Amino acid sequence: MTSGQLIRQARLTAGLSQSELAGRVRLPRQQIVRWEGEGVEPGFSTLRKVLRACGFDLPVSLMRYEPDPERERVLDDLLGKSPERRLRGFVERLEDEG
Repeated sequence: MTSGQLIRQARLTAGLSQSELAGRVRLPRQQIVRWEGEGVEPGFSTLRKVLRACGFDLPVSLMRYEPDPERERVLDDLLGKSPERRLRGFVERLEDEG
């Protein structure tokens, strides 16, 4: 989940409009629009401030990262393809399942 998706989910769950959230964090509404549209990523402290304005918090803790070689292989394979080829493969998998 991206920062923009977190902000949007928190805002909607709190029942706030973009303008209301912007007022709570004392920023222009357009800044909320940019974050939710994923054109701009807020810094971590800003993200926590925005989420807290919606009544939520973002817990912070260190966790061990366990690499998954198979997952990494699949990701590398996907990243090596053009967006069109990735989409075509996704559609083909859906057709195979249906």
